Amino acid sequence: MKFTSAVLTSVLAAATLASAAPMVRRGQTKMMSKTTRFDAAGAVYCTCAYSFGINMSLTQSTVITNEPDENMVVAASINSDGTLNLDRAVATGGHGAHGQSSGPDALFSQGAIKASAKGKVLATVNAGSNTVSLFSIDSKTPTNIQQLGDVVSSEGEFPMSLAFNANGDRLCVLNGGQVNGVICYKVDKKTGLSVIANTLRPLGLNQTTPATGPAGTASHIVFSEDGKQLIASVKGVPPTPGFLAIWDVNADDSLSPDFKKVAPAKDGLLPFSMTVIPGKNAILATDAGLGFDIFDLKDNNRSSAIAIDGQVATCWSSFSKKTGNFYLTDIGTATVTEVHVDDNLKGSIVQQYPQAPGSATIDNDIATVNGQDFMYVLAPNATSIDVLQLDSPGEAKKLTSLNFSGPTKAAGVTINPNNLQGMTVFTR
Repeated sequence: MKFTSAVLTSVLAAATLASAAPMVRRGQTKMMSKTTRFDAAGAVYCTCAYSFGINMSLTQSTVITNEPDENMVVAASINSDGTLNLDRAVATGGHGAHGQSSGPDALFSQGAIKASAKGKVLATVNAGSNTVSLFSIDSKTPTNIQQLGDVVSSEGEFPMSLAFNANGDRLCVLNGGQVNGVICYKVDKKTGLSVIANTLRPLGLNQTTPATGPAGTASHIVFSEDGKQLIASVKGVPPTPGFLAIWDVNADDSLSPDFKKVAPAKDGLLPFSMTVIPGKNAILATDAGLGFDIFDLKDNNRSSAIAIDGQVATCWSSFSKKTGNFYLTDIGTATVTEVHVDDNLKGSIVQQYPQAPGSATIDNDIATVNGQDFMYVLAPNATSIDVLQLDSPGEAKKLTSLNFSGPTKAAGVTINPNNLQGMTVFTR
């Protein structure tokens, strides 16, 4: 099913939700498990914006905190069999926000929270306060994250996506509001983030703060496989297609003054998430108007747009090293679609895996645990994380689903399904 304004409106109707509350205390932690896993294989993280103003249990007492809204990282440990244990929620020191639409996918993006295994760091956007937060990850206890330095300005409005370089010592953020574009930071394990000179680069989108979308918004930021390019995706406004904005990364880590604009192939419309195709200098981008696009960054004549029959809004993606395939999620159909891309950059659908109807599968990531790949999918309408075991190509199976509404409520964290966003994994 092709994307139309009517279809998108039926999935994400227009409304406005924003917060102007004061800053919260940095690093505040709320435990959701009595036992922390010191033998965990890794962790998954997502973010949520929530209001305090609720009953909270403290040493068997009930109090009303009645504080303003804040953004928190929700962390779960990964067991040796790929299953999850919900552990804690940690305040980022900033606010969340919801773009000018209703329903899940508040930021219209992928990569709102990102971990670097090599750097042992975690970063998250704070879309409501226009800031970025950085945390260290304790590799022995991956859910034990500690804030590094102060939150820093995103130098724009409505930050929505983040990308670490391969070494985890550089971080770039994509702003999607009225002041939109990118900026990059050096990552210091003691002092936190500092701006890299000559990396503040505009996109020039005609946008609002919070962003109005999903059509016409920025979506995702990634580094190319060799780290020599920084790439941002921008959705089109039907019938005008979107594009990839590509900056060169210079030897001093600065960015080229202007970006190269690359359009999708014929029928491509709304490039959303981007997943690097290993060894090909190419990108697989989900496309809510069609299915997915393949961008050949060496020879744009080999780029293509591939339809997924019956899709409503295919927007998020990840890659499995074990199966060699890509896994895409659709918020409208709650379906995971497995895609293969061959050596000639020809994409094909391998298999589809329906999840719980109406669960609104959005952000996802894949972790390798004991030689086995597992996919973690945020399903906000079900307030859960679905876990799929990726045994071999075409053979994914749902292992379990972790519902976090009960534990978060018991810990005093209010979850609004419409605000949940982001999914990233860390494995040691």
